Amino acid sequence: MSRLEGLKANSSQFTLEGEPFRILGGSVHYFRVPRAYWEDRLLKMKACGLNTLTTYVPWNLHEPERGTFNFQDQLDLKAYVSLAAQLGLWVILRPGPYICAEWDLGGLPSWLLQDEEMQLRTTYPGFVNAVNLYFDKLISVIKPLMFEGGGPIIAVQVENEYGSFAKDDKYMPFIKNCLQSRGIKELLMTSDNWEGLRCGGVEGALKTINLQRLSFGAIQHLADIQPQKPLMVMEYWSGWFDVWGEHHHVFHAEDMLAVVSEILDRGVSINLYMFHGGTSFGFMNGAMDFGTYKSQVTSYDYDAPLSEAGDCTPKYHHLRNLFSQYHSEPLPGVPSSPERKAYSPAFIQQHLSLWDILQFSDKPHKSDKPVNMENLPVNNNNGQSYGYTLYETTITGGGALNSRNNIRDRAVVFVNRECVGCLDYKTHEVALPDGKGERTLSFLVENCGRVNYGKALDEQRKGIVGDIVLNNTPLRGFSISCFDMKPSFIKRLTNSGQWKTDFKSHCIPGFFQARLCVDGPPKDTFVSLRIIVFEEQRVHDKLLFAENPDYGKVIDVYKLPFCTLL
Repeated sequence: MSRLEGLKANSSQFTLEGEPFRILGGSVHYFRVPRAYWEDRLLKMKACGLNTLTTYVPWNLHEPERGTFNFQDQLDLKAYVSLAAQLGLWVILRPGPYICAEWDLGGLPSWLLQDEEMQLRTTYPGFVNAVNLYFDKLISVIKPLMFEGGGPIIAVQVENEYGSFAKDDKYMPFIKNCLQSRGIKELLMTSDNWEGLRCGGVEGALKTINLQRLSFGAIQHLADIQPQKPLMVMEYWSGWFDVWGEHHHVFHAEDMLAVVSEILDRGVSINLYMFHGGTSFGFMNGAMDFGTYKSQVTSYDYDAPLSEAGDCTPKYHHLRNLFSQYHSEPLPGVPSSPERKAYSPAFIQQHLSLWDILQFSDKPHKSDKPVNMENLPVNNNNGQSYGYTLYETTITGGGALNSRNNIRDRAVVFVNRECVGCLDYKTHEVALPDGKGERTLSFLVENCGRVNYGKALDEQRKGIVGDIVLNNTPLRGFSISCFDMKPSFIKRLTNSGQWKTDFKSHCIPGFFQARLCVDGPPKDTFVSLRIIVFEEQRVHDKLLFAENPDYGKVIDVYKLPFCTLL
């Protein structure tokens, strides 16, 4: 790629290398796509007629513990951006530090919440110091990839949708300075929805808009507040994300095509969010809470032009036909999808209950009062970010157990290891049975995902975040164990010689091992969890267990209080 002049926004049309340029972009997040498939997804982007890749950068993956950075393997941002260049794609980088993205805490590290006074996305000193240290590392990685240095990055976004947050008018200038003071000289942009444009933006950065339908004169509104500047839809929402308990969102291809066609007819640049959504692996999904907490699902299919599995959908083919009209040369051929295979059922063979695996977890933390996950003295004093936390204490009687809405986000309650109920945002009270002598009361608390959008980011601490009362008396004297499901823990568990094959014993909550037989070279597949059946015996060679008759005979594993397949 020759180096004459980078992306400029000095008139009503972008120029790149001194020539008129229209951004035809698509979002693909490297952290949501297995590295082995980066090239496949980007080749399909190129074949669709797009010329620019956009990606967020998740701070919480790149700095999982304060001062410990990871830009290797799946998180090799340099390799990803370099691959885009090799394939002839320009790049717009969206480094945050906040990214939203339906990602846990909008990409911010959970250890920031150890400070009870923390004010995220402001110039609060604790946040400023953390951002500065992170950007010192991040910019050192990406600076050689800038257009000026011969790389493909032609623009960098300043934060993300700050107009919808807008708590501190000094914050956006601070983030802009974080980039420029470290040597970023490419075009800077901001990104907001229609309402956010009023409070978003920062002097010296091009404003762009996010939308799905051309209502309320959105494009004209952008032109009015920023005359004689190029117009760009930074996020054209090609679909939408999903939350547990609701249907998969579908935005019909014909409706999408009509809007994209009009945007292009008006000479506006566009970025498809998402072009390919991928998967929010592990515990990294976000959540929404506008009065009701709703956790987002692991799939980030987004009803995007490329499906979660990387298949070309009807949307893809419609868009390819449309974008081909904006190229003087024929588009490259569409790569074929990797071969798929449906393998034989993987039968569950062994299990370990939660109580069996306590010996493999780290030493429990003792505390008179419950401690939220982020403030537990684990992971080099960075707290627990994800997974499950077991809180145990001793009681001498039964009665009304009330959470006072201090469970984040769901807890299964046990008395002497017998399940007596669940607590969550809707259910705050469980009746504990009477009993003689001291008994162990246990709360297995699941972090279902931190909110990623809105003004409640500072309140996203997880676990038990305040007093739990029994008959109006606060519980005290806790033993707290962390189950964040890190590879080291799973390895200890897998290699233990204590797995059980007797399914008559209590196994829920618990871990289960199944064996998948692969004949020949491995091919793409997926795991369907609908074969897990809970009964008292084997039925049709499907191992299942009886714990709660309310579940019925065939259920989805996500409905279980705690069930992990290894």
